[in-house]
Amino acid sequence: MRFDPSFLDEIRTRLPVSQVVAKRVKLKRQGREFIGLSPFKQEKTPSFTVNDQKGFFHCFASGEHGDIFSFLQKTEGLSFPESVEQLAREAGLDMPKATPQAEAREKVRDRLRMAMEEACRFFQAALADKQGHGAREYLRGRGVSEKTTATFRLGFGGRDRHGLKEHLAAKGYSAEEMVEAGLIIAGDDIPVSYDRFRERLIFPITDQKGQVIAFGGRALSDAMKAKYVNSPETPLFHKGYVLFNMGPARQAAFEREQILVVEGYMDVIALSQAGFPNAVAPLGTALTEDQLRLLWRMGSEPVLCFDGDDAGRKAAYRAVDTALPMLEPGKSLKFCFLPRGQDPDDYLAEHGADAFRALIDKAFPLVQVLWAREVEAGDFSTPERRAALEDRLAELLKQISHKRVRRHYGEEIALHLKRLWLADTPVKRAPGPAKRTSRARFERAGDRARGPRNRQEPWEYGGASESLKRSALVRGASEIATREALILRTLFNHPWLLEAQAEQIASLTFRNRRLEALRDEMLTLTIGDKPLDFEAFRTQLRESRSGAIVAQVDRAITHKSDWFAETGASRSDVETGWKQILALHRKSVELGRELEAAQHAFQTEGSDSAFERLCDIRRQLTDLEGVEASIEGYGEESGRAGDPLA
Repeated sequence: MRFDPSFLDEIRTRLPVSQVVAKRVKLKRQGREFIGLSPFKQEKTPSFTVNDQKGFFHCFASGEHGDIFSFLQKTEGLSFPESVEQLAREAGLDMPKATPQAEAREKVRDRLRMAMEEACRFFQAALADKQGHGAREYLRGRGVSEKTTATFRLGFGGRDRHGLKEHLAAKGYSAEEMVEAGLIIAGDDIPVSYDRFRERLIFPITDQKGQVIAFGGRALSDAMKAKYVNSPETPLFHKGYVLFNMGPARQAAFEREQILVVEGYMDVIALSQAGFPNAVAPLGTALTEDQLRLLWRMGSEPVLCFDGDDAGRKAAYRAVDTALPMLEPGKSLKFCFLPRGQDPDDYLAEHGADAFRALIDKAFPLVQVLWAREVEAGDFSTPERRAALEDRLAELLKQISHKRVRRHYGEEIALHLKRLWLADTPVKRAPGPAKRTSRARFERAGDRARGPRNRQEPWEYGGASESLKRSALVRGASEIATREALILRTLFNHPWLLEAQAEQIASLTFRNRRLEALRDEMLTLTIGDKPLDFEAFRTQLRESRSGAIVAQVDRAITHKSDWFAETGASRSDVETGWKQILALHRKSVELGRELEAAQHAFQTEGSDSAFERLCDIRRQLTDLEGVEASIEGYGEESGRAGDPLA
């Protein structure tokens, strides 16, 4: 029996090679692959490898190589049809009937594949011809090179209403075949059938083997009703099972250990040309479960790139809901939110590949986007509303079928809730996305929705002002300010402050993101029922994920007046010094905000008054650096009375 290639691909999508092989071979993950002892030869050292992303196994001891079907054939002695039947059953798919009708349908599909290939060549020729001048100009204006045009086999639909139809008829294809392939439009109410994609820029859509199975067409005139037209569902093409560029991107994703998901054809093309060949796009629909399975075969954590506006957020939320029930250890999603109103193509043109790569590197994990969605516009000022949030989150986590993944999500959400309940000010309903550009809103959103390492809401990064995006608060300062280091040093040596003033500490703003991570780690260590003693606290902190920065904090402390932060200071002197240093820190943060506003005003206006204001704030910040505690009686209990600098 001959099987439809799309049916076999569906089985491969649903069943990773490692899942099939693991029933017979004990596998251990090693980097991007799995290894185990050969099922084909006796051996003591593993030489058998499995690669889910490439979809094959390989045995170095015997030279055997293949996919999930050949593995069953080689290890269980099954015929190919028997292996297909067994794996289809495991994948939950019904076997196609081996009937003369099925064989006839396969012959029809073969004819359609040839027709699609012939149509692709026709479109390419039309683009190169004089009638394709407008399409070539459009591509040139979008920065698409001739090499990229050839790589993606871009074309033009032609100006003749019947050009493609007549071309295919001359090649021996019937009108019925053209209709079934989705190349022409016909119907009882249409006297004469006509080309579907005329006067459009053509994007060929291929399967994983590189065979053309559909087309996308972009309008080149505002007068055309639809900006984009895609092939309809055909025997070859089911858009919920296909990703644009999925064949070439699969190999690139394996090599880079990352797959990028964007929204449109031009985004994929622009990224590929800019050095990101590992990009794919859904075909005008929300991400489907089958597309997500395809993505996980290419990379364990696909990065979904969205605009930072309402539409981008909603698309991200839909992806979260699709992914939750399917999460497994090592398989999740990350989210990159671009500046408001820009897609990847726009962003690359304006900022370049390095800036885009930096955005991708800061992509948000799924759990953080889930959390941000649930608290985004909430008012949790009453016990009932807080309880409702907890119930809603609990119901969402129930959707995660894998027990260990669900447990870790529960722990992460519990930590977020603890931070939210520690907030001093009740959360008010947030303004709409278009208004979220003020610094106060930005910081408030970050305090509520931040994860252990990111303070801002995922979509807010793109919506902030340019000056805010350049500021240390947004991009994270690499240096450690002395006063900020002193605050952390005080908490490090006097952990009782974390219990006594948890709310105040949780709300502190630091210029250096790593210090915020260290602060969060300290708060996390105090969550237990029993308070940690001093030595246990220090040990756990140094062994935590933020332990590396503790030594940097110590090196940043140089002033003699920092003695209250050390272990020998009395509790009352620690409290006095702590209050003073917090007051100075808050003043410094306020001046920092004023400094940023003054910098923006000077860059915008260039006036003398703006420059004087900028200089004045800088002088205040410089003067503030030397201010320390000077309070009557301060230091007496610690044996330092009389001179606070002693």
